Formats: sequence, structure tokens, C-alpha cells
Amino acid sequence: MKFLKNIVDKLKPTFSEGGKLSMFHSVFDGFETFLFVPNSTSKKIGSQIHDAIDSKRTMIMVVIALIPALLFGMYNIGYQHFLAIGQDAGFWATFFFGFLALLPYILVSYIVGLGIEFAVAQIKGHEIAEGFLVTGLLIPLIVPINTPLWMVAVATAFAVIFAKEVFGGTGYNIFNVALVTRVFLFFAYPTAMSGDKVWVRTEGTWGWSNGQPLVDGFTGATPLGQIGTSTTSAPVFTDILGNPLGFWDGFFGLIPGSVGETCTLAILLGAIILIGTGVSSWKITLSVFLGGALTALAFNLWGPDTAIANLPWYNHLVLGGFAFGAVFMATDPVTSARTETGKWIYGFLIGVIAILVRVLNPGYAEGMMLAILLMNIFAGLIDYYVVQANIKRRMKRVNAK
Repeated sequence: MKFLKNIVDKLKPTFSEGGKLSMFHSVFDGFETFLFVPNSTSKKIGSQIHDAIDSKRTMIMVVIALIPALLFGMYNIGYQHFLAIGQDAGFWATFFFGFLALLPYILVSYIVGLGIEFAVAQIKGHEIAEGFLVTGLLIPLIVPINTPLWMVAVATAFAVIFAKEVFGGTGYNIFNVALVTRVFLFFAYPTAMSGDKVWVRTEGTWGWSNGQPLVDGFTGATPLGQIGTSTTSAPVFTDILGNPLGFWDGFFGLIPGSVGETCTLAILLGAIILIGTGVSSWKITLSVFLGGALTALAFNLWGPDTAIANLPWYNHLVLGGFAFGAVFMATDPVTSARTETGKWIYGFLIGVIAILVRVLNPGYAEGMMLAILLMNIFAGLIDYYVVQANIKRRMKRVNAK
């Protein structure tokens, strides 16, 4: 690393003020601070708290926490593919099919998002923010694997510009940028975000014969999609071959769905990393699960006689994007509540609203995306009333004395 640091130090004058490439100072600074911990300190007057962990290292920790869901998602892409076409494949063939299928989405997400952030930082003369290190990986994990790449590029550009940069950049956005990408795709291109075939990739090296797909059609809808459109009151869901699935299938994740959202076990491993390192709030994550479980249980006991209302509460927690949203989306420190009491309220309401949308809106059986975005709006308001309640309580104590 010392060799690399020497190279960076030699190049630094060229990109500094007065250098030949000073116009690209923001880009150079972004790469330098990504590689090495800056040794500069704040020049502001007043008390300062210094920590060895900066925001870039925090973002890297979130990326590490996403790796279990990412790797399993790659395997599941291949698994669903070979299951659909009726072929047996080994572990590595299955994994590399998914890897090659997902890699273009990761590249498009990072190239478009970071390209815009680099351009904005250069125009404004600011440092390059590090928030997209996480967002760029989240986006490929929450979209169907057959989404056209140009749609992902357009949605990513829209989200970065209108959900982030217009608010002032990293740290100022009120909406989760990755979810804005997802909701843009959902409303702008609904046919590419729902239906049977978007959740299982039947195209590719092993999925074509003489230029034609090996499978003409199959039931590849997600379990929640099947239950949400069911005409019976029995909450039955199956794999793409019609074999019945249950709680443990949802927990271990070998089911159709968005790339990173199917394996609850991998998501919980990520949660352990985030909570153990203090990056995310366990209060928000736990309260999301509590709110969702209690609401689903209430529908089980007193809800309408529909398949989605009769779905056991514990199945709600492992299907769709519920667990992924609770661990990686709801806990976003920029867009979530920041007071300790507010975190409980914020997370609990996300869980409640997600289940309400699932059960009461048959046209949209997911719910988690809209629940988090809605509570992003009210996060600041929740914190305001929590602080005001604390002030009033303390004022009563003073008056009592």
C-alpha cells in the first residue's frame, strides 16, 4: 500500500489548484479518499468529535453486509433458470450463470450513478460523496433480473438527479435513492416489473436453442404475486414447476423474486454485520418485524377471507422484500428517524403499512417499497414530536421543583 500511496502523492500536485489537471480535482480526491483514510481534520471552530471511521468506511461496511445476499442472489438466478428449462447443472455452472446475468446490472448502476455524481461534484467543486457505493449495489438487488438495462439506466439517472442531487446530495435526500429507482420503474414501466417471466431468466447461453428460448412459458410469478392474485382463500404458493413451497423455502430463498430479496438467511447475516458494527439501528429493524408480524397476525384472526389475509404472519416476514427492506432500506441513516424513540415508531409503522398494502391492495402484493418511502416523508416529523415531548417532560420536572 505504501507503493500505491507514493504514486498518489506524486500525482496530487497535478490535480491540485494550479496543476494541469486541477479541473478534475474532485475526481482525484474521490479516488484518494476511497483508497486511504484522509489525514486532514476539520477547520471549523468549536468542539469536534474525531473518529477513525469516516462515511466511506461506513458505506464499505454496508457493501460487505450485502455480499451474502448478493452471492446467493447470483446462485438463485441460475437455479431458477435451470429449473425452468428442466436441466441439471452443477453448483459452479449455476452460480456463474447468475453472475454473468447480474454483472451488467451492477456495471450499469455504478457507471450511470457514479458518472452523474462525479459530474455534479466537478461542476460544483465539491468532494465526491460516497453514498452511491451502497446505492449502486442495492439497485441491481431490488429489480427483476429480466429488466432491460436501458430501463435501469434511466431509472438510476432519475433517482440520483431528482431524489438526491436536487436536495443537495448525500446526507440531504429525504427519500431512499435505491427505492426511488425501484418505484420509478414500477410506475413508468409496469409490464417490466410484474408478471411471470420477469422473475426467472430463461435467456442466456444455456437457455437458448437455435435462437429460440428453451421454454415458451411457465408460472414464474413470485409467491406473493401468486397469493395476491389467487381466487381462493387458501394461501398456497408454488415454485415454477408447480411444487408447493413453505416457510423454509422463503427463509432459505430458492424461490422467484428480486435478486437480493429472496434469501432471508443471507439478509439476516447482513443484519448481524450491520448491527454488530454499529452501522445500522437494531431498533428500526426489530420494530419493522414487530409491526409486520402483529399486523399480519391481526389479519389472520379478523381479516377478510382472502388468500393474502390468511397467509400466516411468519410467511409475510420471509416473502417479498420485507426482510431486505427491514435490514437495508428502513435503516438508511439519512432517510430514517434519528431519535431513539422515533426509531421504534418509524420502524413499527413501516411494518404495519407494508402488510396493510399487501393485504388490502390486490393489485400490488408487495408493499414494502411504498411503506418505506411513505415513512421517509414522516421520519423528520416523528423526530420533531419526540423531541418536543422530551422538552415538555423536562419542563414539567423543572416547574415541579
